[in-house]
Amino acid sequence: METKASTRTIDQEMNEFTERFMLPDRVSHSPEMQWMPFSDDGCWFKPLRFDLTTGLWIMLFKVEKGAVLSRHRHTGGSVTGYVIEGKWHYLEKDWEANEGTLIFEPPGDIHTLCADPELGMTTLFTVTGSIQFFDANGTITREDDVFTMYKRYRHYCEEYGIEPNVDLIF
Repeated sequence: METKASTRTIDQEMNEFTERFMLPDRVSHSPEMQWMPFSDDGCWFKPLRFDLTTGLWIMLFKVEKGAVLSRHRHTGGSVTGYVIEGKWHYLEKDWEANEGTLIFEPPGDIHTLCADPELGMTTLFTVTGSIQFFDANGTITREDDVFTMYKRYRHYCEEYGIEPNVDLIF
């Protein structure tokens, strides 16, 4: 049987070991960041993380009152969202996401995001894989993944003289 003293020593040894090898903390202050255009139709984003090894990215996503994010499909991974403010729904679904709602989207689902006409919406999204956007004929018109999103972020920073936050990549 271990004593409290030996458990504390094991805990201390483990802490010292992990602190030698773990990644450093990362802090991103989103209120200090500008909203960047996601598309030309009233959709904006603030990047919070780019994981270039797994293809995951995390962003705050804002859609103006009554605006629509065109029909799209997530491939290569799932999407998790948490509604911070406002309301939205998918044209193809019978549920509505309100403030405090957690959403899970499996890969492959095709849907059209519609923001509430009076409130708009802001949602925290964690995305893995890519998003393919379709026109009315079902042709893919654009595809975003962690690299295109990071490129868009870097381009925006260059265009507006903003120092890119290197702590967003981890």
